[in-house]
Amino acid sequence: MSKITRRQFIKSSTAFAGASLLLGGTKASARVVGANERLRIAVAGLNGRGQAHVGGWLEQENVEIAYVIDPDQRVLDRALKALAKRAAGKLETKGVRDVREALEDKNLDALSIATPNHWHSLMTIWAAQAGKHVYVEKPMSHDIAEGRVVVEAQKKYGVVIQHGTQSRSNAHIAGLHEAIHAGKFGKLKIAYGYCCKPRSGIGFREPAEPPETLDWNLWRGPAQVEQFHRNYVHYNWHWFWKTGNGDLNNQGTHQLDIARWAIDAGQTHPVRAMAIGGRFQWDDQGETPNTMFAIAEYPNGQYVFFNVRNVNYDGYEHQVENEYYFEDGGRIIRDKYYAPGSDVGEKVDVPDGKVTPGGNWTSFITACRAGDPNLSNAAADESHYSCVVGHLMNNSYRLGKKMPFNLKAGQFGDNKDAYEHFARLHDIMSKGVGIPEDGNEYTVGPWVTFDPETERFIGENGDEANVLLKDPNRPGFEIPSIAEV
Repeated sequence: MSKITRRQFIKSSTAFAGASLLLGGTKASARVVGANERLRIAVAGLNGRGQAHVGGWLEQENVEIAYVIDPDQRVLDRALKALAKRAAGKLETKGVRDVREALEDKNLDALSIATPNHWHSLMTIWAAQAGKHVYVEKPMSHDIAEGRVVVEAQKKYGVVIQHGTQSRSNAHIAGLHEAIHAGKFGKLKIAYGYCCKPRSGIGFREPAEPPETLDWNLWRGPAQVEQFHRNYVHYNWHWFWKTGNGDLNNQGTHQLDIARWAIDAGQTHPVRAMAIGGRFQWDDQGETPNTMFAIAEYPNGQYVFFNVRNVNYDGYEHQVENEYYFEDGGRIIRDKYYAPGSDVGEKVDVPDGKVTPGGNWTSFITACRAGDPNLSNAAADESHYSCVVGHLMNNSYRLGKKMPFNLKAGQFGDNKDAYEHFARLHDIMSKGVGIPEDGNEYTVGPWVTFDPETERFIGENGDEANVLLKDPNRPGFEIPSIAEV
């Protein structure tokens, strides 16, 4: 592909903003792909996780990477060069900056999305409207409202949508949850997720002109971000609310999804949630918390707890995992079951559960070839429910008020379990990390009440919380309403 000048591409980006691809409800059927026919896929977003997508699709039989897509010409050229080397002339991959150019190809079968979070839903919706199947990285949505539009788009256009929560393709985890739902360990009380992995501060980067290789208009897309700075590109966008969702709905999306998966079947959304935390020690430009304890309660009285802990220190315990607590006092920790009152765990022994086999990449290709959304191991509706848990927790945090850094900040009513787990986190932050009480504060979010049917906040704090249901979008990149999709 010849190099396109910045002026030429800005012009083409503006033209695409009103392109006919936005079908406004006109159904485009997915192309039927037989078992022996090559399935053509496009990969959008070519840094980090995008390279894993490229590698995953290259390993699939009779799958062609037809397009690679990125708004940064430098990144795009690098990906094309690497693909040419790996494919050894067997593939003809086209590089484009705007996903809409690829989606206009009637012979394209699927879109694989590994862009920043603020693009996930819009690209998924556009692809569904164009009759393309979608593999979309976590989180599937950047906010609650756009996630619902994704679900409705999948229903309307009948394409396969699979969320990048790979554990949904893990037969052992599926079997464990089937056993929990069947009552093998008693009644589940709390499904607990951890995203405790060390990260670092990002410092401060001054506003600047975007690099010549970057189409800033396309990188921003739907996000109402005006001024470029180097902390956006190409990873630290995770730590700003307009482009990311913090580690809770970054790495934590995997553990949130596993936790919600364990909740009784038939439960969709929590009815209330709250969060407490802060961004400690780093004193940087980031907005999202590096420390959080959050809780969500379901209509049936079950809970999801979540713990984010990113600040490194001597003796840091890396925890990216899930735990399960039962009403009789039993618990499952690191795949061992501890009977009530016992400190001796026995390895969990359950039959494998039902998943489409082959792992996350192969199961998606299987579903695409069959044209069957039910074969997706992480379908749009289930993925929406899991993403919303994190959005509710984050929204509580964003509405929070400052309180002194001490145990009294944890306001959980009479929920002794929540207080106990928050106390563990506080002990780590105060004694392990060494954060002094003087001069430090927690951000304490209010309890926010949520109506699972209408997917809106109600009651006290409802009006304020409903402002966070939907991010405003830039012209030309608007998430359509449910009626318009």
